[in-house]
Amino acid sequence: MEVCVAIVTTQEKSSGTAKAQHQLLRFAVRRVCLGALTLFAVCVVVFLATQVLPGDAAQAVLGRSATPARLQEIRTQLHLDQPLMMQFWTWVSGILTGDPGRSLVNGTQVSDFVYPRVINSAVLLLLTSVVSFPVSIILGVVAALYAGRFMDTGISIVALSLAALPEFVVGILLILLLSTSVFHLLPAVSLVPPGSSVLQNPIILVMPVLTLSVVCFPYLFRMTRASVIEVLGSEYIEMARLKGVSTPRLIFVHALPNALAPVVQVIALTLAYLAGGVVLVEFVFGYPGVGQGLLDSIVARDIPVIQLIVLLLAAVYVLLNLTADLIAVLLTPKMSAHQWQST
Repeated sequence: MEVCVAIVTTQEKSSGTAKAQHQLLRFAVRRVCLGALTLFAVCVVVFLATQVLPGDAAQAVLGRSATPARLQEIRTQLHLDQPLMMQFWTWVSGILTGDPGRSLVNGTQVSDFVYPRVINSAVLLLLTSVVSFPVSIILGVVAALYAGRFMDTGISIVALSLAALPEFVVGILLILLLSTSVFHLLPAVSLVPPGSSVLQNPIILVMPVLTLSVVCFPYLFRMTRASVIEVLGSEYIEMARLKGVSTPRLIFVHALPNALAPVVQVIALTLAYLAGGVVLVEFVFGYPGVGQGLLDSIVARDIPVIQLIVLLLAAVYVLLNLTADLIAVLLTPKMSAHQWQST
């Protein structure tokens, strides 16, 4: 009888695991489809937005010295002489085949202009994540452990003060503090010669990384603090305390893993925010990233470059949210099938 019960129990566990895996797969497929639909909607919005910009794109590119023949050549190159739907299909098919077109400013491939800047911005965001995220999580855990005490109050006040400052204000204050008025420790601008890598002169990365780290610190810190405080007040943590579990094991083995799901969501939102906020920071420091390239392209009315950069930023945002949702589900084993299906 006991053997039969054990076999039935094992079969039920296997069936439950298979069902959970199937539901997780359905959830992932659903989110991927929604992400693809979102990107298609972004393509439509970006294309229409560039179409309704005031003025003639060909005239804006050529300037006052444009001749009728040259204007017609640029309009043909931009497919402006085609119907609107045909223009959209030409652009989307070029994106899907890896040929987003040529820059209207210098005639080079758009990918040759954009992708090196994407790498520069990716380096900036990666270093910001390595510096800011661990510090924010550690300070959030410390504040949660000393909730209501002097240390918690002090860190929280600093975080709230930093949250009220926009990126460009933080960047300018750091320039005044570390580069010009008070100290002269770091370069005020992050210029890179054409054809060079930002990693060849790492010191130019310090100011942009420090600025982005200061900007994203408050949000991750506050979420970590709130999540850890909530978990520390749960019944199983109280039971672990009564059993004599040490504080480090209580925090890093029992509390923190269960508090990570909302933290992961905030990390994804912070990265998505940085992907957009990097535009202002790169402009302040003259950093040759995708944000600076977007601003230059808007000024020059370089429509193919604008379209590709905005689409890439949207794709990063969708990918980060999809990854965060999947990680949050994996970190929350008690999440029911109903929650997966309704997410």
